[in-house]
Amino acid sequence: MIAQLTLVCLFLPFVAALAAPVLTRHLGHRAAWLLCLAPALSFLFFTGFLPEVSAGEVVTGGYAWAPSFNLSFSWFLDGLSLTFALLITGIGTLIVLYAGGYMKGHPQQGRFFSFILLFMGAMLGLVVSDSFLMLFVYWELTSITSFLLIGFDHQRAAARRAALQALVITGGGGLLLLAGLIFLWNVSGVTQLSLLVHFGEGVRESPFYLATLLLILGGCFTKSAQFPFHAWLPNAMEAPTPVSAYLHSATMVKAGVYLLMRLNPVLGGTAAWEILLPFAGGITLIAGTFLGLRQSDLKLMLAYTTMASLGLLVMLTGFDTPHAVTAAVLYLVAHSLFKGALFMVAGIIDHEAGTRDVTRLGGLAKAMPVTFAAALLAALSMGGLPLFFGFLAKEEIYYALAGGNPRALLFCGVAILGNALMFALAFAVGLKPFVGRPVETPKPAHERPLLLWLGPVALAALGLLAGLFSPVAHRFISSPMASAVQGEPVTVTISTVPHLGVPLLLSLLTVALGLLVYGQIDRLRGLMQQVVEAIGPGPDRGFDAALAGLVRLSVRITRLIQPGRLDLYMTATFLILAATLLAPPFVYGEWPAMPRMPSGVPIHEWAFFAIALLGLVAVLRAQNRLTAIVSLGIQGFAVAVIFLLFGAPDLSFTQFMVETLSVVILALAITRLSLTPSDRRPLGQMLMDGTIAVACGLGFTLLLLKTTEGVFDARLTEFFNAYSKVIAHGANVVNVIIVDFRGTDTLGEIAVVMVTGLAILALIRIRAGGPQRPADNDPYAAEPQAGERP
Repeated sequence: MIAQLTLVCLFLPFVAALAAPVLTRHLGHRAAWLLCLAPALSFLFFTGFLPEVSAGEVVTGGYAWAPSFNLSFSWFLDGLSLTFALLITGIGTLIVLYAGGYMKGHPQQGRFFSFILLFMGAMLGLVVSDSFLMLFVYWELTSITSFLLIGFDHQRAAARRAALQALVITGGGGLLLLAGLIFLWNVSGVTQLSLLVHFGEGVRESPFYLATLLLILGGCFTKSAQFPFHAWLPNAMEAPTPVSAYLHSATMVKAGVYLLMRLNPVLGGTAAWEILLPFAGGITLIAGTFLGLRQSDLKLMLAYTTMASLGLLVMLTGFDTPHAVTAAVLYLVAHSLFKGALFMVAGIIDHEAGTRDVTRLGGLAKAMPVTFAAALLAALSMGGLPLFFGFLAKEEIYYALAGGNPRALLFCGVAILGNALMFALAFAVGLKPFVGRPVETPKPAHERPLLLWLGPVALAALGLLAGLFSPVAHRFISSPMASAVQGEPVTVTISTVPHLGVPLLLSLLTVALGLLVYGQIDRLRGLMQQVVEAIGPGPDRGFDAALAGLVRLSVRITRLIQPGRLDLYMTATFLILAATLLAPPFVYGEWPAMPRMPSGVPIHEWAFFAIALLGLVAVLRAQNRLTAIVSLGIQGFAVAVIFLLFGAPDLSFTQFMVETLSVVILALAITRLSLTPSDRRPLGQMLMDGTIAVACGLGFTLLLLKTTEGVFDARLTEFFNAYSKVIAHGANVVNVIIVDFRGTDTLGEIAVVMVTGLAILALIRIRAGGPQRPADNDPYAAEPQAGERP
């Protein structure tokens, strides 16, 4: 029963996505109240696993798909996947409600609900997947649905470009991930994540470990916007704010971090892991915060801090110590809460004030008190101040990094600088628009109804409650999640009560630096703009240049290999065929023995062999195309008789029909198309074509001779003789093989013949550009009709 309910909860968002357009058409924005039930019910269902998972148990289930290949549709719930599932469904419920208020009156609101619910279902499936194949399918589905969401306002070129950029970067990373998963499958021999965690030592000792790691990191880094693959993430702000809030808080951008955490027990603990992840994450953290400083758009400021936060999470995951893992877990949950709230606050400000430019905002607290309260609580958590869950995360970060070795000191300094800049940006978004002298905005700001402010208030309040009741949060969320990432039991005990020590001193230093940057943020914004301009084009421009270069290269390659000349296509095809047939025996010395002339062959068999040979000579010496076609039919009929003489009547009848059909179709085509009656080719072309033809014929002959030299394996013959009548109820073994055992193959062959016939019919009936001028001396060309120019 639990397995069936889990399956239902995994598919509830998809069902809601199908119903969204209909509900929205009848209920308008109020449909959000019904649509949010899908993620809400899934959230409630997954909370039922909390006691079980917090006790250290793992919940698995699913259905076998292709057991012979060890492929299944299966799920795996432990502390890590369950936490992500709760974040996705819980925040997803609030996002659907928020979208109902934000998109009110939009003509395409139903389409928007469908897209975001599809995205929700894809992300939920990704984090609970146990099967490699299921994980990859959902991984790619998140890329496709995010493309639809980012490009929702497809009439704007910026939205289309941002959607394409996200799809190309994350889709390319998905291909790398697929290769990495195949390597993992090959090295470990398993296709389930729940089993893979027991093969960590074997994977790390494999000679393919580094290749596997680099491929997996390629998929994770592109998905989680690590430098220099980060450009798609800030550009994704072209999407409506509900998408930004959801995508940046709990879903797609954290998919890469999720997979790194999931594979930490398998791939972690090596020098490569502890070098690549911390350095990539540290660079991303610093780059994201500095790029965020130069922004004045609220959503872009938050987008770059999301990039920085993802870098911090990757850095902590790669540091690979128990406290670093705990810090990553705490920060991931805290970030999901405060970033989702702040993005929704930014959307409310834009929706009500008509601008997201922080330099044109101020004094909104009086007009929007509820929104201000939510923004301030979220900013306090993002700033890492006491009583909030963000404070616990920051204390644990410094506890993990405050070591005495140079490596720890380096990354501790990176964390202090990054956290200080994020502190300043948090209050630039959550405080600056609401305090100070009221500024005239494009629209008179006022507080919005429940649908808009419910989400940010709930998430901001949860960030406070999780800090105040941290033992409960640790018991059900932090400790099980850290245990899953670490691969062994971990107990998280940090509380909101400040403890004197190095971590607290580093937190105070972070706050002091953050306040200093906040006070000078307007001046620093202009300075950072000058620095970025001095550096020159970055990865965003590089993407445009790479895409333009790819298009130019593809055009040139297409012009080279697709010039529109059928003779070149045929020549290339048969050249490759000849090389495929002749190269292996030449390289490996697998030539067949010299065949002996058969003895005791009846005269009538020699006669038909001679007829086939005469037909071939007639084809080569034919003076016009129609004679060649008929001569080719003679040769084919002779071969059909040979099949009949050697005891294959069914094959013979098939050959008769194919040859008859071929002659009729080719003769019909030659009489209807404007072709010269004879094939006039220069001597050099004839020699080259003849050489290729002889090479192909020789290759097939040698292959058949070599094949017949082997010992005949009668197992298939015995199987078909024994089971044709028992299973398929047919006495004619050959017919049973074709119709039953090879039914799909036979259907495909019939389909090929049908498509070929339709293509030939289309060629015959085409009258593109009006009647064509007949070729000179072409006896088969139709005469021009009255009124037509010859």
